[in-house]
Amino acid sequence: MAIRPANQPPVERIILGIDPGTNVLGYGVLRVLGKKAEMVTLGVIDMRKVPDIYLKLGRIYERVMGVIDAFKPDELAIEAPFFGKNAQTMLKLGRAQGVAIAAAMARQVPIHEYAPMQIKQAITGRGAASKEQVAALLQRQLGISDETLRSVPFLDATDALAAAYCHHLGTMYPQKNALAGLQERKTGETRRTKAQSWEQFAAAHAQRIHK
Repeated sequence: MAIRPANQPPVERIILGIDPGTNVLGYGVLRVLGKKAEMVTLGVIDMRKVPDIYLKLGRIYERVMGVIDAFKPDELAIEAPFFGKNAQTMLKLGRAQGVAIAAAMARQVPIHEYAPMQIKQAITGRGAASKEQVAALLQRQLGISDETLRSVPFLDATDALAAAYCHHLGTMYPQKNALAGLQERKTGETRRTKAQSWEQFAAAHAQRIHK
């Protein structure tokens, strides 16, 4: 592995994360400079009012291409369909994922796929964590404001950003899994801190918590 000279600035990378869906597709853009990561943007492609599945797929392709052209990502991290869902849902998610991947391929963006459990494990330390818990931990790790999160009414956006952050952790610590990398960054933090972070998120975003 080549060693970067001490006087050479760290290389900047832009990672696009996508959480596929045919009704709501989430995306998040992460800027990485050395070992430091920061959120650039996050949002959703809302297709709930688009009546035809093929029109939805076309919309996904166009909008993902637009995000790629706007932010020029170096890599795409995309969530794989969850195999616990029913066959019809799996088919729809697979189509949405395939179209997003096709858009990245058209722009020659390298693609990395992560299982939902793998992403949750990397961010929270628990593969069965909820979307809200993932959002809470991301908010603390990346310093995302409450106002920014409130401006995006769907947790699909934070799920997409989580895919990008999971990829960042995995590439930052290539000899370890992403969770080990996260734990190294969090030296000295306790489970009590995690619990406080979740409580703060829940209080600030009560309307987004599923009872």
